[in-house]
Amino acid sequence: MPPFNLTSLTPATFILAGIPGMEKSHIWISIPFCSIYLAALLGNGVLLFIIRTERSLHQPMYLLLSMLAIADLMLSTTTVPKMLALFWFRAGEISFDACLTQMFFLHSSFSAESMILLAMAFDRFVAICYPLQHAAVLTQSAIVKTGLVALLRSFCTIFPCIFLLKRLPFCGHNVIPHTYCEHMGIARLACADISINVLYGLAVPFAAIVVDVILIAVSYVLILLALFRLPSRTARHKAFNTCGSHVCVILLFYIPAFFTVLTHRFGREVPHHIHILLANLYVLFPPLMNPVVYGVRTQQIKEKVMKVFICPKSRLLQE
Repeated sequence: MPPFNLTSLTPATFILAGIPGMEKSHIWISIPFCSIYLAALLGNGVLLFIIRTERSLHQPMYLLLSMLAIADLMLSTTTVPKMLALFWFRAGEISFDACLTQMFFLHSSFSAESMILLAMAFDRFVAICYPLQHAAVLTQSAIVKTGLVALLRSFCTIFPCIFLLKRLPFCGHNVIPHTYCEHMGIARLACADISINVLYGLAVPFAAIVVDVILIAVSYVLILLALFRLPSRTARHKAFNTCGSHVCVILLFYIPAFFTVLTHRFGREVPHHIHILLANLYVLFPPLMNPVVYGVRTQQIKEKVMKVFICPKSRLLQE
């Protein structure tokens, strides 16, 4: 008997099915998705432009915010263009390697964003609890190293998923009931034991995110304790406002993500198309809201946006 060739069972392409049961509504669904994506591109692009051009914003908090904007852009751009092509042109076909690449950048951008949020929590912790040491601890060099560590951790935790998927035979199963490629969605198509994929997908990347959440929670407990020790109510209010935007962004990022994961794992009675819609919102909603939250709640950014985009128009009207 000839040896069993697993390579021959690796599909040349996968087919993204979109949102099962809602195929007739794909065009209508694409309208808000496209609008949200364009708004996210504009908002994060403006944020990056303001931080890049205004030297007064070259501070740890805003440098970390620019990293967050880049991670948001990668998270949405990795998935949404292909999703819209599927909705508009029924272009659901994606090569095996392209699917793995999309999966890698999707999960790694989420992991990197989580670590950036942790770094932002540490920045607020040092700024409020140890204000005199803030400039010495969080230098531009330290921020750059933080970004590199976030990239390295994302790479080291997500890259093994590619090999875990490449080793699986698929036996002709190549239709993914989703709008984009993600680790377990691909693994479930395999005609082999995927327990290693399930174990790794839960134990390593998920554990890293949980550690980030725990450390962020510890940071804010210490921040709250420090705030309550401040003698002045005005000082407490001012310090709390500096953390407000970051807390909003944390909630916007983690709540949809954990809700999506929990409903996917335990909400078996929830219709499959609801799972897919929630997963799509998870790659669209945080990139849309993060620049809005920081633009509205952060006075420095609001002033710079008005200076760059509104003042020149006023001068032109006067002339």
